[in-house]
Order: sequence, then C-alpha cells, then structure tokens
Amino acid sequence: MGYYFDDSKSIYAYEGTNPKAVINALAHRYMGENLEHDLYYRAYCNDGITRASDYRYIIDFNKVYPDAEQKDCVWAFTKYYSPVQGGAGFDVNCFGPMTMYLNGEVIYKSDIFKERYSENATRVDVPFKPGWNDLRICFKKTKAGFGGKFGPWLGKWDVYTLMPTKERDGQEGWVFTEIVDDQYEPEFEIGMSEADFDKKLYPTREWSAEDASKGQLSRIFGNPSGKYAMAWAKGFFDNTANKNYEFSITSKTKTAVYLDKNIIYSADGGSEKLTVEVPFGSHDIFVKCECDGGDWGFDLTIDGVKLESAARVKGAPDEWMYIGVFDTDFEFPFDDACSMHKVVGEPKTYWRLDAPNTAVRPYNENSLFGRWNYPLGVTMYGLLHTALITDNNDLKGYLKRHVQLCVDTLEYALWDKEQYGGATAVHNLLTSIDSLDDCGSFASMMLEVNKYLGIDNVEYVADYVGDYIYNKQDRLENGAFFRKDMMHSFHNQTMWADDLYMSVPFLTRYYELTGDIKYADDAANQFLAFKEMLYMPDKHIMSHVYDFKYDSQTGVPWGRGNGWVVFSMTELLEKLPEDHPKRGALIEFLNDLCSAYVKLQDENGMWHQVLTDWESYPETSCTSMFVYAFSRGVRFGWLENPEQYIKAVFKGWEALTKTSVDGGGNVYGVCRGSEFSFIPDYYKYELGWNLNDTHGTGIVMLAGIEVIRITDYLNK
Repeated sequence: MGYYFDDSKSIYAYEGTNPKAVINALAHRYMGENLEHDLYYRAYCNDGITRASDYRYIIDFNKVYPDAEQKDCVWAFTKYYSPVQGGAGFDVNCFGPMTMYLNGEVIYKSDIFKERYSENATRVDVPFKPGWNDLRICFKKTKAGFGGKFGPWLGKWDVYTLMPTKERDGQEGWVFTEIVDDQYEPEFEIGMSEADFDKKLYPTREWSAEDASKGQLSRIFGNPSGKYAMAWAKGFFDNTANKNYEFSITSKTKTAVYLDKNIIYSADGGSEKLTVEVPFGSHDIFVKCECDGGDWGFDLTIDGVKLESAARVKGAPDEWMYIGVFDTDFEFPFDDACSMHKVVGEPKTYWRLDAPNTAVRPYNENSLFGRWNYPLGVTMYGLLHTALITDNNDLKGYLKRHVQLCVDTLEYALWDKEQYGGATAVHNLLTSIDSLDDCGSFASMMLEVNKYLGIDNVEYVADYVGDYIYNKQDRLENGAFFRKDMMHSFHNQTMWADDLYMSVPFLTRYYELTGDIKYADDAANQFLAFKEMLYMPDKHIMSHVYDFKYDSQTGVPWGRGNGWVVFSMTELLEKLPEDHPKRGALIEFLNDLCSAYVKLQDENGMWHQVLTDWESYPETSCTSMFVYAFSRGVRFGWLENPEQYIKAVFKGWEALTKTSVDGGGNVYGVCRGSEFSFIPDYYKYELGWNLNDTHGTGIVMLAGIEVIRITDYLNK
C-alpha cells in the first residue's frame, strides 16, 4: 500500500519509470484542468468603498457625509462567492462603531477599545459557506470617526467582493445607504432591484439631470476642443438572405464610423441613414467623434442588430465602451486598444463607460492561467522543458500565451495602481512588489521561455524586475537578501533559504540577457552570504529561516527550503564563467550539502518534509529537487563520487512514480506554501500537503527531464 494512494493507482503501475510518459501525463493533466481564458471585465466605480494599497477595503464616511450627526448610521452591502466551506482571516480597523454580519449572523462587533485604538487591526474569522455569501456592515458615527478598513489580512491577497444588486450585478465593490438612524434595520437581499429597496444606494449610478441632457462624450470627457474619442461595440449580423443593413447615425460634431476597423462613414455631424453590406457573423463597430469645444456625442443604431459590449463587461448595461481623449493627429492604435491588455495614448488612458466615474477594469478570474506568482514560475519552467523535450507544439503555445499575457498587462497594471488607489485586479504582486517572492521565480522562467519561444517586449518586464532585485531589495551588510519590511508583516526581519531560488536563477538569466557580469557576481555572492546565516555545520544542511528578531537560526531543515538551495546552485553553476573567482567555493559548498542530502534519502527513495525526521511525510517537491540537482551535478562534473548520486537519482525517480504521481497525472505530497517555526512540529503536523500544488508539479517534470538527460549522458 502506497503512502498517498494504493500502489495499483500509481503512474508506475501504468508506465513504470518511463520519464517521458510521466511528464507527458503531468503536462496534459495540468493543461486540461487549467484551460486558457482571457481576462474578465467589470464595470468599476472609483467612488465610495474602494480597495487601498494593502488590498483591504476602506471608507471614511465623514468625507462622504460631512454633515452627519452623532449616532447616524450607514449600511454597506456586498456579496462574495466561495467555492468551498471555510474561514478567511480578515483584518478590521474601525474608525467608529462597526458591526459586521455574514449571512445574517454577527461575526464582528467593535468595542470601546477597538474604537479607541483604530490603528490596531483586529483579526476576524469570516466563515464563508460554499456559494454566494451575504456580507454587510453597519457603521455608526461618533466624534472619533465614521467608517473603517477591512479585508483579507494577508497583504496583496487579491480577494474582492461584488455589488449585490440586480442593476450592478458583476461590478466590484460595495453599495451603501444614505444616512439612516441607529434603529434602522434593512430589508435587503442579494440580487434585489434597487428600485425595491427603501433607501437610496450609493455610489450613484445615474447622471444628474443636467449631465443626462448632454451628449455622452461631454459627460464622460468634458469638452476638450481639438480632441477626439472612440467608442466600441459589437454586433451579430445574422441575415443570410440579405446582407444589407441600415445604419442610422446622429452626431453633434465631426464623426466617422468603422466596421472592423475599416471606415464606412464620415461627416461633420447631423443625422444620416446609410446602407452597408455586412457579412454574416460578429463584427466590431467603432465610432470616432471629434470635440469642437461644445457639446459632443452620438447615437448609432443598426436595423435588426442588437449591439453588445465588445468586452462582455459585467456590472453596467451600456453596450458601448469609450476611450479618449486623443489629439486629432494621433492615429488610434486599434490592435493595442482592442486587445484590452494595454493603455494607449499620451497621457495613457483606458476604456470608460457612460456612468458617473465608471471605468472598465480587467480582472484575472483564472487562478492558474495568465497569472504571475512564484509557484507558477516553477510550474511553467517544468512545462517549458517538457514541451521542448517532447516537441509538443500545443504545450509550447499554451505556455507562450500564458507568459505573453503577463508581459502585456504589466504596463496597464502599473497605470491601474495609480488610478485606483493601489490595489490592482491584475498583477497584484508586481505592482506591489516588496519581496523576492513577488518577482524572481516567474521572471526567471519568463526569460527561459523567451530564450526558446520568444516573448514580445520581454526586456521591459525583465528590467523592471532586475531593477527591483539588484537596486531595491533589502540586503544585509554582506549583500545577502533578507526580508526587512513587507506588507506580509510576519516575514519581517527574516532570511529564508527559499530566497535563493527567488533571486539567483533570475540574476543568472538576466546576466545572460544583458551580458553584465555584476548580476552573476551578485548571484554567486548570495550562496556564500546565506551560508553564513543558515548553514548548520553539525548537519551540513541548511536551516529554513534566520530570524533577526531573535538573532537565531530556526534550526529546522525543511525539505523544500533545502531543495531550493541546491536546485538554484546548479542553475547558477551552469551559466557562471569557468574562471569566476567564487566558482570553486560554490562547487565545494555544493558537494558539502549534497553529501549530507544523499544520506537523508529513505529506503524507498523519498526525502521528507523535515529532512532529518522520516516520521514526517515523504515530500514530493524536495525529492524532485534533489533528483534534479544530483543529476545536473553528475552531468556537469561538479559532484565528487558520482556513483552514489546516480543511484539516488534513479531511486528517487522510481519513488516519485510510485509514491507521488497517480495514473491520472495527479501529484500528491507537495507541501503547501509555508510560514516558519522554530520547532519541527509545525512543518510535520501543521504544514500539510496539497493535491496538484503548483509548488511541486513543475518540479516533478523537471526531475523527469533530468532522468532523461542523465540516462542519455550515461549511455554516451
């Protein structure tokens, strides 16, 4: 009986230790379960309750209602979809009295101490149920304050809620009432129409009577003379018998109409009907209007055709999106603007909607496609070399499109951060970068993908990451990276073995990209500097963390933490010049570590969650990394006494096929993302494993690829 599943269910039962068959199964299972989707688009109103730079919602009702009196109240409503039953930790700062309800039950009520010390957050467990959850808060005014700050405790955790009314379904954020007395109890339900609720809800979604009388471009953009704006919608033309359609256009100023980017009408204003032959199917309709300093706007209908939002924007009824304003001599970049991944013009701008202070905003609703985070960096690295060694063009295309989407959206995301207060809905990590976790792993993989498959504009992102790591990341006096002052405050004043992977492979590839040896020098220095703080001389392996608060190693040899070290060292040694002055010391350090690691492999071939404790669970990602590092150490001639490592590689790979991977290509026994502790019990009992965790899937593939490579090496 296997550790995670019955022996008969292992991939070994179907394929033996055949590495190409195993990595194929892993790659196809991953790609099939994580389908490629584009971004999701929502209406977004930047009034009222919005997310701050720490990704929590914030509202000061003293600014919204400056004439409110003592004990006046405001109710706020939102909804959140949870795929599973489970609690989420919220941090709450109350500026005045606050009561928070989840699905009708009170889950938080402030007291005089929380209100007095509003700068101190209170951790609240929010026990979400599967499906939609009704979350609401009652805020009360006192002389001390009126409002609060609330949301996930973990900084940069991209969790957002949606407005709960029928009219705004799909729009991010909260609706809130006008001022009510402290005895008011709302009869509000998720999905109800605002017309059926007894109080006016904000932020306002309708124009004032004065604005409503203007052309839509005037109320959206004002009246900037000598500028133009574009509008975009889609229409489905389904008449197969007669392909002629009547377009009716009314405009106040110089206007042009485009069908699929080809101009079909131009006039100085007025009303006109025109007949246009349009092929069957879905087509883009664009309207360009110029402003002469007065009122401007347009109306366009197409007989028999219902227009719809080109980006399927949720949360607002408007079928048109608008972008502007541009100088009249600026050639509109249709491809960039319509990709919905980029800001355009100068100054940069993005799509708007015909509602007060309301924009279109992209969201990445796909947890494992088009996202940037460090576990996906390792996963995609494994997918890349699986695609190359199996010559799988579908996998290459999938991988390239994932990385290209991340590259294409960074400029937009940085703009978004400035526009909306700091919390973005794409690139939550790179836009709030304060750690190596945020950047190094994925950027390293990005450069590797670029090397083999080519990525457009890769230098822009590489330079952004390179500048952070080389110039801005906190360091000790000896140049070693450490975690000094992060949004995730639990990590403050610590050094992690993990950070060798979060930095060194990128620095190595950035050296390869730029040719500047200073990046390779920095990478080499990190290992020797980390050794000063984390090496345990009695065991010849590494402590997971050094905590400067206590000026001590934690003393726990976490499996994956040690795996990151040797995995990364082989990445550097492959690229480091042969005459580099620190190369000899690095190879000596590699041999010292590996001679200890090889002795910690159990009789079945696995390494464990706590390396020195075989009663802790057999851990898949560290086993894969030791297989990977040993193989490379032998192939490149760095490891002395290679016979012991060759045996460990094949023994470890057989163990992975029997213990960690089932016949469906599912990966077991990968430790989830960790915090740290000074005792091994945390790692052994509390820090469990996840099925198909992205911290390990790609690393298993890389181990299999190394088995293929060392087999070829030994055969030769």
